[in-house]
Amino acid sequence: MDNKQQHGTFLPDFCNVRTLFVIILLAELLALFLSLSQNPSLYIRTVDLAMNSLFIQWVALSCTALLCIFRKYLQKLTEKWVASISYCLTLVVTFIVSELAWYIFVLQLESNYINSGHTVFITRVMSISAIAWALALRYFYVNHQWKLRIESESDARFQALQSRIKPHFLFNCMNTIASLIRRTPDLAEESIEDLADLFRASLQDTQKTTTLDDEINLCKGYLRIEKHRLGERLTVNWDLDNIPGNFSLPLLCIQPLIENAIYHGIELNPDGGIISISGAMDDGNISIKIMNPINQSPSNTTSKAGNRVAQENIKQRLASFFEYDNLLTVNQEENSYSVTILIPRRT
Repeated sequence: MDNKQQHGTFLPDFCNVRTLFVIILLAELLALFLSLSQNPSLYIRTVDLAMNSLFIQWVALSCTALLCIFRKYLQKLTEKWVASISYCLTLVVTFIVSELAWYIFVLQLESNYINSGHTVFITRVMSISAIAWALALRYFYVNHQWKLRIESESDARFQALQSRIKPHFLFNCMNTIASLIRRTPDLAEESIEDLADLFRASLQDTQKTTTLDDEINLCKGYLRIEKHRLGERLTVNWDLDNIPGNFSLPLLCIQPLIENAIYHGIELNPDGGIISISGAMDDGNISIKIMNPINQSPSNTTSKAGNRVAQENIKQRLASFFEYDNLLTVNQEENSYSVTILIPRRT
């Protein structure tokens, strides 16, 4: 799969409510700017601002609707063709709307809103539109390239993080399975199956998504392996009954945080401890909280550095996937350390 097919056109989703809101806001700012430029004294007549807003919003929303309709066709084209076709479409729409405005305001209503000749009016509108849409397309392209770079860096960090975790985890698993084979072959077989599921997930494409149910099942398999190794030192409290499991999220976003909780809060603590994994619904979004006791040993300072690496990687992957920032938060108290992931409903 090439890069174009994987990431689609550099244009945003004009059918999205968030994008529509931004376009309406920018169009209103342009109307305000034009109204100010028409009167050097900075006094804006309400009727001038209203008419400018009406006309510019008319053009902006018409172009947005057309780009929304043609988005699925533009996704199949190269970036040069996407830029050229979308630019021409917006200019054509601007010209049609301008002609309709001239016909309605001048010929039908005989309004003095348009106080210039037909040629001057069309030329002025088309010039402003050409500059505005050229700047907009440039912004969309630069923003798209920035997002691709963030995704690429996040994928690279994800692969590096996985390659760092796998040997440490693999050696512990092999020792655990070897001890289970002699005592309880059935549990050894179950551990091998859980280990296979974990490695199958870790070898997946970093762009692959999963559901919350599948991610939690993967985490439970991982915790079963760790339970065999740590025994009574590890206790896990689950509280996920009141959240739906069909929310989408990037693969392996919760399991590394649980692994960190075991390594930093349980494994290095001779007495072990309790890991709490709870979920809650808030305004249509899901929050997953992972809490572990704080290890007070001298090695705690060293272990925390690795914890921040995993957290920063997952934070970037969530931001790239959901296009929202601050979806991962950390809270440290005197005797506990918690990480909370916010999972929005993705449309």
